[in-house]
Amino acid sequence: MDGVIYEEFFISDYDTNVNGLYDRLGEYESLDELNYLAALLSDMDTWGLDQFEAALALGGHGYSVTAIINLTQNLDCFSFYPGVTDSEELGRILIEDMGLAEIPEWMTGYFDYGAYGRDFAIDEGGEFVDGGYIVDEGGFIEHYGGREDIPDEYRIFAYPDPPERMPMKQQLEMYGSMQRSQALADKPAPSREER
Repeated sequence: MDGVIYEEFFISDYDTNVNGLYDRLGEYESLDELNYLAALLSDMDTWGLDQFEAALALGGHGYSVTAIINLTQNLDCFSFYPGVTDSEELGRILIEDMGLAEIPEWMTGYFDYGAYGRDFAIDEGGEFVDGGYIVDEGGFIEHYGGREDIPDEYRIFAYPDPPERMPMKQQLEMYGSMQRSQALADKPAPSREER
């Protein structure tokens, strides 16, 4: 009636193999946005999906589909260490593999890798999640602002441009003229004697 086009669907269930995604999706999500998100996820390799799942578990960037789409486009803002499940393992990787601290050979048996990894995680704000250890390095940019940013090839629905809204006074005048013309059309024609 008012020229506004509505899209309303109720989604009762999702089927996804991406850990943590199911719990972030609601019942009234946009099918266009879900399709775009599915396309972004299907373009990821296994490493990218693992990093996405870890970043999703880390949280911090919102729970809407818009935020999740932005997360797919900002994975370079995260440092991800797959398979790292505890502070000791993190400490060993940081010292032995990455060389962040020099430990003399004779002291390696006495060094507390767990404490080093725990302190590193606290200082960096990282977390152990299913799949590994992840740190948000910052620099998150919102590339996607809403449905208007969905490329045409990922849109399921195509809507015409909404008509310009008519001022209320003009709407009432038009409605009044429609009522008057309808009343005239409903009025029986005068009989011969009435003419």
